[in-house]
Amino acid sequence: MQNKNIFHILGVVIFLAFFYFLFFTAPSDFPVNNVIKIETGVSLRSVSLQLKQEHVISSMQIFEFFVMIYGGEKHIISADYLFEKKLSVFEIARRITGGEHRTVPVVITIPEGFDIKQIGDIASLKLENFDKAKFFVGAKDLEGYLFPDTYFFFTNANETNVIKSMTENFNKKITPLLPEITLSGKSEKDIIIMASIIEKESKGDMDREIISGILWKRISKGMPLQVDAAPLTYKTKGLPKSPIGNPGLAAILAAIHPQSSPYFYYLHDKNGKIYYAKTFAEHRANIKKYLTNI
Repeated sequence: MQNKNIFHILGVVIFLAFFYFLFFTAPSDFPVNNVIKIETGVSLRSVSLQLKQEHVISSMQIFEFFVMIYGGEKHIISADYLFEKKLSVFEIARRITGGEHRTVPVVITIPEGFDIKQIGDIASLKLENFDKAKFFVGAKDLEGYLFPDTYFFFTNANETNVIKSMTENFNKKITPLLPEITLSGKSEKDIIIMASIIEKESKGDMDREIISGILWKRISKGMPLQVDAAPLTYKTKGLPKSPIGNPGLAAILAAIHPQSSPYFYYLHDKNGKIYYAKTFAEHRANIKKYLTNI
């Protein structure tokens, strides 16, 4: 009887070991270091079938069981997953429901002053799922509010992800400045419009605040802005109706804190050096001296 029990126990152990290695461990042809793309909106059954066909898991049912334990179908996160070594089925389920993709992100740097067309051009070159036309539609009223910065996106990111990341970043950067904007006596919209002009008109840290002071002073005196970055300002007075690009933090701060000066005019020579003038006659002399032969 005792020997019979031992054989029964041994049989159960062998069965469990066979079951474990057959269904829980990684297949022998597991795609080590391959990237597996989980598409957006796919069902649990579709994901398990895909992983089975791509030899990531041995059993669809076991995988689905662990996905349910880790939160269910709604917790599946679409991304490009890199499996750097053979993994058990419960580790695969944990990674996919936790979004632990371990792929190298796509790095996109948006320079200060770029408009939505330039942003769309850069993103469309970097992101496979980015639709430039849809981006222009979604961002058409967000000019000035897409913060220029370096961003890290999943490889399957699209235009919606780009807009979301850039607007959230803008809100993060602008929120601490709202009390300063209020104290300036100007609206947030006017500050962003002016900042977008300063971004394109200035050549760096040395002239942003002075240019800001000159431009705000022209407005206060009822003069047209007359800036090359916004040609319509030669015909109409005041600020443009909307930003002409997406300013960075330094330009926004310059718009909030203009530097007072006796000047009304400025220009940059071919090397980017700025020259100021108090009168239009002085400005014309600077043009003749520094720009005539450019």
